[in-house]
Amino acid sequence: MGMKAVGFSLRINPSICFTQNPPKPSSKLVRCSLTPDGAATGLAERPWKLADARLVLEDGSVWRAKSFGASGTQVGEVVFNTSLTGYQEILTDPSYAGQFVLMTNPHIGNTGVNFDDEESSQCFLAGLVIRSLSINTSNWRCAETLGDYLAERNIMGIYDVDTRAITRRLRQDGSLIGVLSTEQSKPDEELLEMSRSWDIVGIDLISGVSCKSPYEWVDKTKSEWDFNSNGRDRETYRVIAYDFGIKHNILRRLASYGCQITVVPSTWPAAETLKMKPDGVLFSNGPGDPSAVPYAVETVKEILGKVPVFGICMGHQLLGQALGGKTFKMKFGHHGGNHPVRNLRNGHVEISAQNHNYAVDPASLPEGVEVTHVNLNDRSCAGLAYPSLNIMSLQYHPEASPGPHDSDCAFREFIELMKSTKQAA
Repeated sequence: MGMKAVGFSLRINPSICFTQNPPKPSSKLVRCSLTPDGAATGLAERPWKLADARLVLEDGSVWRAKSFGASGTQVGEVVFNTSLTGYQEILTDPSYAGQFVLMTNPHIGNTGVNFDDEESSQCFLAGLVIRSLSINTSNWRCAETLGDYLAERNIMGIYDVDTRAITRRLRQDGSLIGVLSTEQSKPDEELLEMSRSWDIVGIDLISGVSCKSPYEWVDKTKSEWDFNSNGRDRETYRVIAYDFGIKHNILRRLASYGCQITVVPSTWPAAETLKMKPDGVLFSNGPGDPSAVPYAVETVKEILGKVPVFGICMGHQLLGQALGGKTFKMKFGHHGGNHPVRNLRNGHVEISAQNHNYAVDPASLPEGVEVTHVNLNDRSCAGLAYPSLNIMSLQYHPEASPGPHDSDCAFREFIELMKSTKQAA
């Protein structure tokens, strides 16, 4: 049997796209692409989609890609996420407001989307960047395709782009501002100028994702998904949850542990919270720079020492500042469901779900504040406690949606903290 070789070529400049040291920002544009520019071929229409979108980064690199979801032009900070599953939870995590999420797992969209896995009422991220978009969906819960889901929510997405090369740039140079565009009328130079004239630092992103008025939350984790239901205290605890961009599964886990929850806006006065006589207060996750929301830090200060508090992610950073510590922007942050964290109190290692670009500087914290958890990838602070003020916090997401369930015990610890304080009163 004879065999015939089939030749093909990719328009890639290896000295540009696969260099070990990506170029530093300059005034020059560097074009990188995996797919040919359909507009430049002059060929007849093909039965497959051609590159019709660009990602222009502030370092001058231009990445041609194919679009899905919404069309238009959008600016945001590019971050990479190393989760292997759970793209729908990532899409609906309010902590990604103002960011383009690049998935390092290459194959995305194969399970479609459903309406049970959403972590908030809408998508807050600026856009999605992936290597390969599945043309088929196969999952018993699938309600629609990923492309249709994003289009309905006006979220831009691109695929057939070299996500590995972009991830290397982000790891070596740090998070970069970028512009996604499907508008061919806009030249690369204009998009580059847009990327260099916008900054995410110092912007209050919390006010755009927080609820506008208080509401009661009652839903628990469904029985078929509840993995840690044994030995729970049947007593109920009244918890006020500050919504800085809170995820639904944080609320479900608290409710499953017996909490009666009232969710309040990020600007809710501390005096009103204390009037409600809660057993504890949760300061939730949320997007952006904690230094850009001094009003939230002041609220935290007014509550500390009066009731037990639990801070998660942004809440952890706000607690750090309220205690007198400092926060700083990380090089490329932590985004994924596979980050190892050591619990310094018992020596256990937890595989955690994380999503943050800022961290607390433990050296800036006052005496009496204990660092309880450390990220084993970079030794950054991943948890705090101040026993004399009944404070506990985690930099990562104990509800793990998506992610492993190693850290679910943190909710039990919060319950025990409220219980012991209540008994001592």
